[in-house]
Amino acid sequence: AREHGISLSIHAPYYTNISSDEQERIDKTIDYIMQSACAASNMGATRIVVHMGSPKKLTRRAAMDISKTTIKAALNKMDEAGYGHISLCPETMGKISQMGTLDEVIEICLLDERLIPTIDFGHLNSRTLGGINTEEDYEYIIKRMEKKLGAFRASNFHSHFSKIEFTRSGEKRHLTFDNTEYGPEFMPLARVIAKRSITPTIICESAGTQAEDAVKMLKMYEKAMERRIENEGLSY
Repeated sequence: AREHGISLSIHAPYYTNISSDEQERIDKTIDYIMQSACAASNMGATRIVVHMGSPKKLTRRAAMDISKTTIKAALNKMDEAGYGHISLCPETMGKISQMGTLDEVIEICLLDERLIPTIDFGHLNSRTLGGINTEEDYEYIIKRMEKKLGAFRASNFHSHFSKIEFTRSGEKRHLTFDNTEYGPEFMPLARVIAKRSITPTIICESAGTQAEDAVKMLKMYEKAMERRIENEGLSY
């Protein structure tokens, strides 16, 4: 990866839950994050994606308070172990019952500048029951980050992208770009990225066609850049 100029990130175990009211589970979650930080350090990765988990019987506000305490504790342990150069990236989640709305992720990231939001556009589309369709929808998300977290993190956020089937409860299953029934579509996002000259990290999470759909995303971005150049007379 280093030889080819590829930046690496790592996903902490999917069963982490930073909002649990069970201390044993919180301790395990912090341990999972520390194991991920060790692996990230060894492989030269600089970002760790973390799931926020489920509030279960807690109110969302109570779960958020616990999440903040957990993240602070994890950052302190990372600092003590020499992993302070690695960013934690809390992720927006796809099921409506889960923690991880756009605003909840932003609120967590306000705790420390090393916290970078992971914006999973398929998840947000699922939990809003198909609410991401236009360039304006994507612009809203990015502007919301910019307003709360500043220009740097709004330009360099982490991201997952895939089409996802959803029900009234939110996310059901990941799909491929060949699916035409469910979104979101990548081209409107590509145009926003090109227009705003931002540089997010985007990981393709299509179901079994990650590499193929990542190439399609790259081509759409290049097309969006060419369109911007033609419209504005820029050099590429």
